[in-house]
Amino acid sequence: MDNMTIIAVASIVIAGITTGFGTMAPALGEGRSVAAALSSLAQQPDASATITRTLFVGLAMIESTAIYCFVVSMILIFANPFWNHVIAQAGGK
Repeated sequence: MDNMTIIAVASIVIAGITTGFGTMAPALGEGRSVAAALSSLAQQPDASATITRTLFVGLAMIESTAIYCFVVSMILIFANPFWNHVIAQAGGK
């Protein structure tokens, strides 16, 4: 295998792992936070506006982690910085 093939395979595999793990952890975190918010709402229904607002802010913060992992995987697939290095090395030979 040449260097271009190795970089392509490694980029695709790492992008898949990044997307897989990067979406599992936020999904579990969102589930736990919604469960805690529902439990809090059941105990204190008068504070529903505050709990709901805090829940949505927390869910947005948790979801941003998954979005960052998705962006990293797209960079690895479509704008890989290692391609330019390998192309420059191949052109110099």
